[in-house]
Amino acid sequence: MTKISNLFPSSQGKENVQSQSVACEQNAQPVRHLAIIMDGNGRWATKRHLPRLAGHKAGVTALRRVVECASDENIEMLSVYAFSTENWGRPRAEVDGLMRLFWETIRSDLEKLHRDGVRLRHLGRLKDLSPDIQRAVRDSVELTRNNTRIGLNVCFNYGGRAELVDAIRQIVADGRNPETITEELISSYLWQSAYSEYYATPTLWPDFGREDLRQALDSYYQRQRRFGRITVPPAAVAQGE
Repeated sequence: MTKISNLFPSSQGKENVQSQSVACEQNAQPVRHLAIIMDGNGRWATKRHLPRLAGHKAGVTALRRVVECASDENIEMLSVYAFSTENWGRPRAEVDGLMRLFWETIRSDLEKLHRDGVRLRHLGRLKDLSPDIQRAVRDSVELTRNNTRIGLNVCFNYGGRAELVDAIRQIVADGRNPETITEELISSYLWQSAYSEYYATPTLWPDFGREDLRQALDSYYQRQRRFGRITVPPAAVAQGE
């Protein structure tokens, strides 16, 4: 299932946009950042008696579609989970195919993404990838660094545990005194998604489109967000409870 989360729930959104008008009606903040787990490519291919790589290729097409949809919704940032550190355990042929697809997609889509104002960023362990892919990623990030229409974070060779290990290593490398290490310090080294709202859909990623995204956003706007607190009824407040 595809999962979508708002990563900056307390941030102020842009004015005079469709997403904000809906959010105001539901007393919710506009969504500024969506994170999507692009799940279901293999199942999509299996249902059609196709090789798994065909599902991953269809997933790239879905990503192109959703980037445009998210931009139309005035979402400032989109993060997509494309390849986790655990995915190295998949069959060699599939891993090689995913690496090749990642490389080909960068080459084929970079100029259009740049023209469309998309700012690219890679999240994950870049050093584990081939030199050609590393160079292509760095070049794409550098080319699009000043674009402002929408940010696209591609989580490729990314994992939550790996990020935590890398963060601790960096804290040590920075010479931090153990007595000064706090939750806030550790958080500053991490890519955080605290208080995200999660949405699951039965739609497999290759079929995900504008209507699916709209349903996810509508679901978010209808939710009551307490951030770990409870909502006290007005009558209870008046009685001093």
